[in-house]
Amino acid sequence: MAHIFIDESGHFGSSNSEKCFVVGSFIIGDPSKTEKGFKKWVGSKFPKKMRSQNEVKWSSTRIDLALRQKTLKHIADMDVRVRYVYLYKKNIPTQDLKHQGLLYTNIIGEVLEMYLPPIHKELFIICDQRKLPGLTQMEFKNLLKSRLQPKLPKGTRINISIVDSTSNKNIQIVDWITGALAWYHEKKPLGNEYYRMLKNNLLDEGREIFKPSEF
Repeated sequence: MAHIFIDESGHFGSSNSEKCFVVGSFIIGDPSKTEKGFKKWVGSKFPKKMRSQNEVKWSSTRIDLALRQKTLKHIADMDVRVRYVYLYKKNIPTQDLKHQGLLYTNIIGEVLEMYLPPIHKELFIICDQRKLPGLTQMEFKNLLKSRLQPKLPKGTRINISIVDSTSNKNIQIVDWITGALAWYHEKKPLGNEYYRMLKNNLLDEGREIFKPSEF
């Protein structure tokens, strides 16, 4: 069996300065190893006031540059295997923006299709909790299953869950991965360095969706 953890960086709205929306993921056989590794790292390397927090996010302004880089390197050294998609918000069709729950579901589907065909007979897909305007969590799961199941080898089972990142260290890991990739695509300071640190973990190049040439 394999576990795929998924998180996003950014929002669809134009009210912030972000130009990109990134959905990152990683696949791992034994999620307990990465969970324990990240928990131990935070508990020993982060400032004492942050060690007891339920969640340490990439976007935290309390993390200095050196710790950010060391933490990302630690994540890369855990041998997580990464796939991701990204888009420039200006390219999202206006009609799709009217149905943001469905839009988000379709983007998650794009990421998951990058793992097909799977070599595992059972896939556990774990997504970070997020508002899904116009959809229930059950509808979100059913739409993904309907999209993926016909493309899976016979006998392959998929299980989809939505979890609160404060209670799942692996979701926090993918938050860091996705945040770093977003910095790269946003062309922020050190974005190229962060991408370089993760490059050997990438199973594929990031896939851009809603490219102007697609319309």
